[in-house]
Amino acid sequence: MIKFQKFVRDQIEYRFDPLTNAQVRINPARAKRVKYVEPKQDEFSRLIQTSRLTCPFCPERIERETPCFPRKISVEGKIKVGESLIFPNLNPFGECHAVGTLSKEHFLHPDEFSSGMIKDNLLAVKHYVRCAYAQDNEARYPIYMWNYMPPSAGSIIHPHVQILLEREPTPQLSGLLAKSLDYYEKEGENYWAELVNEEKRLGERFIMGDALLSVLAGFAPCGFNEVCFIFHDTSSLMQLDERQMEAFSLCLAKVLKVYRDMGIGSFNLATLSGPVDQDQSCFYWMSAKLISRPYPRGIYTNDSGPMERMQGVWVIDTLPEEVASKIKLTLDKGSS
Repeated sequence: MIKFQKFVRDQIEYRFDPLTNAQVRINPARAKRVKYVEPKQDEFSRLIQTSRLTCPFCPERIERETPCFPRKISVEGKIKVGESLIFPNLNPFGECHAVGTLSKEHFLHPDEFSSGMIKDNLLAVKHYVRCAYAQDNEARYPIYMWNYMPPSAGSIIHPHVQILLEREPTPQLSGLLAKSLDYYEKEGENYWAELVNEEKRLGERFIMGDALLSVLAGFAPCGFNEVCFIFHDTSSLMQLDERQMEAFSLCLAKVLKVYRDMGIGSFNLATLSGPVDQDQSCFYWMSAKLISRPYPRGIYTNDSGPMERMQGVWVIDTLPEEVASKIKLTLDKGSS
């Protein structure tokens, strides 16, 4: 049985993740505090224009300034689907670490990412993961993530993703797999299926979904304006078929449009995928999390402090129910 545990102390909501019991603290009043810095559009435009002059991912430089895969991964040196181009990361921080561009355009606002663009990128990513695993079948855990704009830790403005294939699960994934299996063994049910059904029943945080994918605001978020995508009956990125990719691409493109309406100019997205060589969907469903980061500017108030980085406690200033309500309201207006 899914339990959404929370209590209020001194106007602060303490919430606990239903699966991991990880604690977060939410105080919406913090969103109103003075931050002393306002976004400067001329500074932002200058950043885009200046970075374009030397961008290694722009069409006129990408073939020359980015590395190529060995022939056993790609005969052509790079993997291309539509405008997406996948190639090795020049400065990797993980195993089988590749980079993939999403568009030939140097800069796109969040609402300019089309579902077709995202789907092509996913098709190219899946092809890379399949090839990398064929060469090293000990590398089993794929990670797909976006660092959009500098506040998200993205060092290059040009829209791109990172893809890794690791031998061990990350600490976060390891915990989710273990807790999901434990839940299955104790309750006889898939935690993720139970979560989707309960969130649908409650309706407070459920945003949209169908038989393939559910989108909701996480009860105990790990970042600001968190949106969680849960892939039904699928434990690994390698199991995604084109229908699921299309469903995810459509939903992500819709949410990113709302992000733009909310004034969000930077974000992170990451998948939490099980191993490519095992179907664990009886107890674990793959998910992806999207969180906002501060608006790009020269100096800004970061959304991470010592509680997050040194204490392992995420201090959040947005209620998940408000995130879901804002997105649903905007989507409803757009469809009317």
